[in-house]
Amino acid sequence: MTGKKSNLAPLRLHIPEPKFRPGDEADFSDVAVPPVDAIARPDEASLPADIQSLAFGLVRVLDDDHQAKGSWNPNLDADQLRLMLRNMMLTRAFDDRMFRAQRQGKTSFYMKSTGEEATSVATAMALASDDMCFPSYRQQGILLTRGYPIVRMMNQIYSNSQDHLKGRQLPIMYSAPECSFFTISGNLATQYPQAVGWAMASASRGDTRISAVWCGEGSTAEGDFHSAMTFAAVYNAPVILQVVNNQWAISSFSGGGGGSAVGGGGSAVFCGGGGFTGSGGGAASAGSARRSGLGAMVGEGRRDLRKGTGRSPRRRHRAEAAS
Repeated sequence: MTGKKSNLAPLRLHIPEPKFRPGDEADFSDVAVPPVDAIARPDEASLPADIQSLAFGLVRVLDDDHQAKGSWNPNLDADQLRLMLRNMMLTRAFDDRMFRAQRQGKTSFYMKSTGEEATSVATAMALASDDMCFPSYRQQGILLTRGYPIVRMMNQIYSNSQDHLKGRQLPIMYSAPECSFFTISGNLATQYPQAVGWAMASASRGDTRISAVWCGEGSTAEGDFHSAMTFAAVYNAPVILQVVNNQWAISSFSGGGGGSAVGGGGSAVFCGGGGFTGSGGGAASAGSARRSGLGAMVGEGRRDLRKGTGRSPRRRHRAEAAS
């Protein structure tokens, strides 16, 4: 018995399909880029229902002349901008060097962050040095921004005799508690509930530290992602949950995780929290969104990851701010 009814049209299963496949020439002409301040920066005491447009629109900070303008302008001075640029360039140079080493067979694994350095560097500079970071495997810029020794990172990648983790972690899965940098896990999105739990504990103790967590858009299909968002919204946890949408990486495109329908920032709305969508490529735009002071927030930064999957041949965010 098939269960079909003759008077009803047959159902059709919707399977999201990307517009482009890896290797195709991408065309973003259908993406609507609004003018600066088309979505104005809200008050820090805003309720989630009042800021839904942040999740479904596009927060823009830079104008067509690449100048930060409008209410989202973080007003960074020249020294801060130069330091931010240096950290981003250092991250890219480190990536290039280690990626070549992986291709030469000197290490078994490496993941680059080309094109999305700002999502790590700008956030790390907006946070306090003791705010806890829960990264994925493309946030090496956090360690470089916080002054972690490059040689120590290389020792971990090579799993040599100077590796302080003694070869017990895969290359690039760093652990640096002295830099408030949580141990990287290869399992997707496990860091999300950990970051929310850490933030809840900080609030429970009456502490002043917050947490920040990163994942790619493919990880938004994981159950851990949605569980973390629910807990963050219910308990108003002082946490920033960031989705780095690089379109394609080593998993699948954003539609598989619901990104084609609502996006990473839009997912927050359905959990009762706040969210925003912005460009993750510019340090000013990435940093200003993280400095908005809106409490438990989900931010989606959209980027085009250029290449680099390697396998062998602050203004403080406070707990009392409305989520």
